[in-house]
Amino acid sequence: MKKKGGRKILGFMVKEEKEENRGSVEFQVFSFTNKIRRLASHLELHKKDFSSERGLRILLGKRRRLLAYLAQKNRVRYKKLISQLNIREQ
Repeated sequence: MKKKGGRKILGFMVKEEKEENRGSVEFQVFSFTNKIRRLASHLELHKKDFSSERGLRILLGKRRRLLAYLAQKNRVRYKKLISQLNIREQ
């Protein structure tokens, strides 16, 4: 009986993870945006933290490339994502 319950829970967790779709372009851009905002607030306090500034620039480049890809493939999804994340168009 416990095995059945365990399988149900495990199956539910797998289903939930598939719905989240962490590999999608939108999720990746969302994740990069959160990291960028955290690093930007960190750099406001620590102006001479140049290694974090480098990391910020790398993340900005990755997000820019993903957004360029999405804009090329599907302009509607790109516009929707830009408006949801409140970032300006490049």
